[in-house]
Amino acid sequence: MNWHIREAVRKLAAGGVVAYPTETVYGLGCDPFNGTAVRHLLSLKNRDVEQGVILVASEFSQLEPLLQPLTRAAIKRVQNTPATPVTWVLPCLPEIPVWLRGQHNTLAIRVTSHPVATDLCAAWGGPLVSTSANIHGRLPATSPLGVRKAFNGQLDCILHGTRGSNTASEIRDGLTGTVLRQGSTTHTNEV
Repeated sequence: MNWHIREAVRKLAAGGVVAYPTETVYGLGCDPFNGTAVRHLLSLKNRDVEQGVILVASEFSQLEPLLQPLTRAAIKRVQNTPATPVTWVLPCLPEIPVWLRGQHNTLAIRVTSHPVATDLCAAWGGPLVSTSANIHGRLPATSPLGVRKAFNGQLDCILHGTRGSNTASEIRDGLTGTVLRQGSTTHTNEV
């Protein structure tokens, strides 16, 4: 593990907000179980808690304990994600905090294939909040410089790395496979 990842994990453990590259654009993350950290992240973005957030993980086993028991078909669907990034919406346990699920009884999850995001989640040892690095309603940042300009020193750490495309992740219902949002060029979409 490189020292940049170790430093990001240290900041996350202290309740910080970090930026990192994803398969799409730069994302903002924090400890999903630290309500103060999540609310701070949402405040930075000017995003309503009722919308909920996406959780990203390096492997499905980091997310499964947060979900209602799934059928084999649903697990297979989520684990056999296509090459393009897909965020899955699945029924969550009732005790999942409102700051994660918003006004829903579901949780949005994605197993990342991005090397920096994967290393960060693996080093952290669990899922992280993953939301696009932008003020809500504005274009997401696509570089560390874009992140710095958008948040003007308000973040605890910015990890560098190449990112994927400018296409937002597709969002699908994990029980049925139904597409809820097509992967589209990110204008004001959240990743």
